[in-house]
Amino acid sequence: MAVVHCNEGLIPNVKRDKNNRRIFNERDVAWIKSLICLKNCGMGIQEMKEYTKLCLQGAATIPERKAILNKKRATLEENIANLKSSIEYIDNKQNFYDEVLAGKREYVSNLIPCSCQN
Repeated sequence: MAVVHCNEGLIPNVKRDKNNRRIFNERDVAWIKSLICLKNCGMGIQEMKEYTKLCLQGAATIPERKAILNKKRATLEENIANLKSSIEYIDNKQNFYDEVLAGKREYVSNLIPCSCQN
């Protein structure tokens, strides 16, 4: 599980016990899980603070929060596409190597001039 620093700007209204240790209720834990998800989406601390600030302002800020989440979602979709492309490259390269090792294909390298290849 990722670590979210218990910062007054990120987890507001946290209660404390007589020894000044934080006491988290179910709502706090749910919010911390939300923060972990936002962090995993690539949101930085300052962005999470701004998002938290908007949440504390109530329903009037929902359009702004939706815009923030839509932007993060678009970035995640782009990252997924890049990862899929990278996986496809690796799969193709592994298939090429398998065919070369099995003698089904001649080895050709983009790095070695044609006259030097084995």
